[in-house]
Amino acid sequence: MSTEPNPMSLFERRLTLWVALCILAGIGLGKLAPGLARSLDAMALHVNGAPVVSIPIALCLFFMMYPIMVKIDFAEVVKAGRHPRPVLLTLIVNWGIKPFTMLGLATLFLGVFFKDLLPGTEVVKDGSVVELYRSYIAGAILLGIAPCTAMVLVWSHLARGNQGHTLIMVAVNSLTMLGLYGVLGGWMLGINKMPVPWEALLLSVSIYVALPLVAGYFSRAWIMRVKGPEWFAEKFLHILTPVSIIALLATLVLLFSFKGETILANPLTILWIAIPLTLQTLLIFGITYLAARWLGFRYEDAAPSAMIGASNHFEVAIATAVMLFGLGSGAALATVVGVLIEVPLMLFLVRICQRTRSWFPPHPSATR
Repeated sequence: MSTEPNPMSLFERRLTLWVALCILAGIGLGKLAPGLARSLDAMALHVNGAPVVSIPIALCLFFMMYPIMVKIDFAEVVKAGRHPRPVLLTLIVNWGIKPFTMLGLATLFLGVFFKDLLPGTEVVKDGSVVELYRSYIAGAILLGIAPCTAMVLVWSHLARGNQGHTLIMVAVNSLTMLGLYGVLGGWMLGINKMPVPWEALLLSVSIYVALPLVAGYFSRAWIMRVKGPEWFAEKFLHILTPVSIIALLATLVLLFSFKGETILANPLTILWIAIPLTLQTLLIFGITYLAARWLGFRYEDAAPSAMIGASNHFEVAIATAVMLFGLGSGAALATVVGVLIEVPLMLFLVRICQRTRSWFPPHPSATR
């Protein structure tokens, strides 16, 4: 039984609206109960005497990640060798191009064009004082090195892409993140002159990627064995799917309750951050989609290849930003802007794919 995703529910299609409402709720909560987020964030796991992991936030973020990881069938990875080109293109774009275009665009817009519009400094978790624009760039970096492994299953389905290859690319990207996310993230944050708490960064990868990955793998195998694939797909995933989004929204309420004063003082901040993130999404989609056409891919492989490059694993980015720099950091805010723009942008790109299907060779079954 396939675990191919159904078309998005009304709840999922309105994710941007829910995010916007959570922003308003968080800002309102920050005004009414300004100590709440700080009190929750103070409930932390300490390393060497310093708070590293906020326990309430960690619980929310785990439940953001687990529903994503449990959907992945890692047995599909072995099939990648039969048709390796789409997977190779995805890996090259996600790890050889996308992080560097994100760094370049974020630095150009937030560090040059909009620098004077983003004044101020902040104190991050390790006590360092950093300029706010650098913190926003850091959030963009964390988004740029986190290829999507969740919603891309939906985007591929809506675009009528090859779900088998999409699952393979999701599995490969999840495994690749274990090795590259921390190393590449630390290096690029250093280029941006942000403090790089390596222990916290590696712990973040362990908690927010490895832990839900392992939990998802073993619980999936157990449920499949005990209940069967049909029950897993039709019952378990049906119940679990909203959990990830609800956990995300709960995290956003807390985040914005802590960041509300900054937003009210600088309401255009979200717009300035959104501009380079939007350009990055469109650029990476264009690069991957055109490369797939040049390489002679079928549409069914080209669409998900471009989708997985264009979209971001914002759950991991939010989790890492909160863990490294704090719930109220500019980096965490920038990752949330990624959530705000992702759904409408990706739905727009789905329509682009549908309208350009004729660019690609027809599927063999269409010629029979």
